[in-house]
Formats: sequence, C-alpha cells, structure tokens
Amino acid sequence: MSLFKSGNPVLSEKQFDSTVYQSGEAMTVKGTMNKFGFLMLMVMAGAAFAWNWFESGKSIAPLMLTGALGGLVVALIIVFKKSWSGFLAPAYALLEGLFVGAVSAYFNFIFESKYPDIIMHAVLLTFAVAASMYLLYSFRIIRATERFRSILFIATAAIALFYLLTWILGFFGISFAFLSTGSTFGIVFSLAVIAIAALNLILDFDMIERGAEAGAPKYMEWFGAFGLLVTLVWLYLEILRLLAKLNDRK
Repeated sequence: MSLFKSGNPVLSEKQFDSTVYQSGEAMTVKGTMNKFGFLMLMVMAGAAFAWNWFESGKSIAPLMLTGALGGLVVALIIVFKKSWSGFLAPAYALLEGLFVGAVSAYFNFIFESKYPDIIMHAVLLTFAVAASMYLLYSFRIIRATERFRSILFIATAAIALFYLLTWILGFFGISFAFLSTGSTFGIVFSLAVIAIAALNLILDFDMIERGAEAGAPKYMEWFGAFGLLVTLVWLYLEILRLLAKLNDRK
C-alpha cells in the first residue's frame, strides 16, 4: 500500500500528476465510482466461489494462496502500468475475492458455534465505516490537508512494515500473540489499525476528486477504483480480525 499524499500508495497525488490529461475523454468521479461498483461485483463473485469451494469440503489453502499471491502480483503490475488498469483491475478484484472469500469461509467455520454472524457483521461494519468516511469527506468535516496526509503516510507505512516484519519472523517461529488474541493491547492495536485504514478512505476520495479536476485520462477511473478496493479490503480484514479478538475474550 504513494504512501504519501494519499495513504493508499496506489492513489498518490504523484500517480495522477504523471497522467495529466492531454486529449480524449477525461476521468470523472462518477465514472470511477461506477467502475468501483463493478469491481465489487467481481470481488463478490470470487468470494462466493471460494466460499462454495470450502463448503463442498475442499481445501481452501490453494484458493487463499492463489488469491493472495496472484492479487499481489497483479496489483504491482497495475501500479507500474496504470494504462493497463482497465484489463487488470477486474482480474485483481476476482483474485482478491478468492482470498477474501477463503478467509471469510475459514473464520465462519471457526466461529460457527460461538459467533455465527461474524462475517455478516464484518461486512456491515465495513460498509458502515466506508459510508461514514464518505459523508465526513463530502461535508468537509475531515479535510485532507498536507499535515493530515503526512501523518497518515507515516502511520500506514509503519503498519505495512510491521506486518511485513511479522510475516518474515513467522518463518523462524516468532509470533506476536496480540495480533490474534483478545488481549487489551491486541484490541487497542486493531482499533488503531482500523482507524488508520478508515482515514485512508478520506485520502482516496480526495485523490480521485483531484484526479478528475486535473483531467486525468479515462483509464485512471479504473486505477482509482482499484485503489479504493485495496483500502476497503484492508478495512474489512482488520474489522474481521477485531471481531474475532472480541469474541476471544468471551
């Protein structure tokens, strides 16, 4: 996840500055949101496939691995080849759907008896937070100032580096219990990460609006929609993790 300007690296101001509109049809906010809606349908399709795959008794690991690694590769290509976004963003959405669906199916299985509605609650909370951030941005209650961007960049970068470090240390048998258990510190940590992910949506909305005002080329609508999807999936996974931690305390 440039982690500067917009906390979401794929929606940095630099990304839009490098694609200033020259000729042809320009990017619009409405067009970006329409494409985001299409990408969400792709995510839902991939998630439904993964969920049904798990329910049929098949191993979820291949789909989870394919979605995670495949999504990462496609995302990196999109970041460096923005003009390919129209072709690759739907592929990324499908792959991310496989990953999200696999993770969701696993959590649903684990908490089937203790918390049967965990997935539904995570989805509803994710969209509630996203809608709240959009309203806060639309009414300019929270403004994407330079200071705001800088602080959020540092916070997002720190989280990304920490998650990368924990992933590497995991190969050596070193783990951090608070990432998965319902300790007080673990819950506070999850709340902080969720807050940072949610605030990244403010910067995503701002960067899309700026891109449209600058007259970025039409394909940047796909790029902007892709960036929003990255943040929304991150937010969902963090909320799902928090709900699991809260249930762990019961």
